[in-house]
Amino acid sequence: MRPLARRAAVPLAITALALVACGSTDGVSAPAAETSAATFANPVADVGNDPYVIEHDGAYYLVESRSGGSLWVTRSSPANLTDVYWSGTSVKIWEPPLDGPACRDVWAPELHPVDDRWFVYFAATTCDGDNANHRMFALESEGTDPQGTYVDRGQVTDDTDRWAIDGTTFVDDGQRYFVWSGWEGDTDGQQNLYVAPMSDPVTISGPRVLLSEPTLPWETRAMPIQEGPQVLLNEGRTFIVYSASGSWTDDYAYGLLSLGDGPVLDPSSWTRSPDPVFAKTDDVFGPGHGSFVRSPDGTESWMVYHAARSSGSGWDRVVHAQPFTWRADGTPDLGTPVAAGIEIPVPSGQLPADA
Repeated sequence: MRPLARRAAVPLAITALALVACGSTDGVSAPAAETSAATFANPVADVGNDPYVIEHDGAYYLVESRSGGSLWVTRSSPANLTDVYWSGTSVKIWEPPLDGPACRDVWAPELHPVDDRWFVYFAATTCDGDNANHRMFALESEGTDPQGTYVDRGQVTDDTDRWAIDGTTFVDDGQRYFVWSGWEGDTDGQQNLYVAPMSDPVTISGPRVLLSEPTLPWETRAMPIQEGPQVLLNEGRTFIVYSASGSWTDDYAYGLLSLGDGPVLDPSSWTRSPDPVFAKTDDVFGPGHGSFVRSPDGTESWMVYHAARSSGSGWDRVVHAQPFTWRADGTPDLGTPVAAGIEIPVPSGQLPADA
């Protein structure tokens, strides 16, 4: 069994909406000037887990769980992705209660726009820190500001009410779905990906469906795990990038599920890539559980992910960012992790951070 502190609260956890990331460029403001000669080097944050970033109204927003489990939303300088942590303005949007089911070990928050509101999904457990009690929860904004006031909407669950983390949401053909990592039963040992329909952003309206389970050798290092699902849309196609194997190992890596012509809730509609689509190198270890956004001018696709600080460092992780491309058949080509210290051109259209 894994240690219970699998994702201890840290100063940074960037997090993102993959639906916006690589599907539409709506809402991406064109910058006033180009900075094509500018470069940056990873890491973009010295400490970070499960990074999630989303672009909105010309800026990038990250949501993070800080010490004690409080949730914070940070707004970057205009049109600046890689300096969001260093130059952003942070607002605390939620403090965990002193009792109840969402009291401790707040993991992997995500920030999603739905109509004119914002929803934050996160995993948390009871005040005794029992990992077996981890479930998914949601906050809803009272207004249109991602850094505004939020209302606690409680647990997001299907009828089984079993262990659940890393929930995300997406819409396909007008129907909203929730995808998460969970246990088949009530004991640890394997994490699968589940999907279920939603009647609204906080209500699962049908039985969960086993979407995928870790059976490939590269998905079972230290423990059979599929987690951290992120949805990518491109040219009418739907993909789920997920993380596999023990997150505390150097072998943590990305896998890919591709939706065919069948319904979302039919597992046979999805094709799993037989090999990891993004994995460790001689210089970068344990890359995974990140998010996907567009460059400020909307012309490039970017990924933000965490990696181990060094080989064997486990959950001592940093945050990296780098661009990725799309193949002729519409599938994502995530490439190879870029080592720390290597200069990379900044995202297209990025402006310098505010002084």
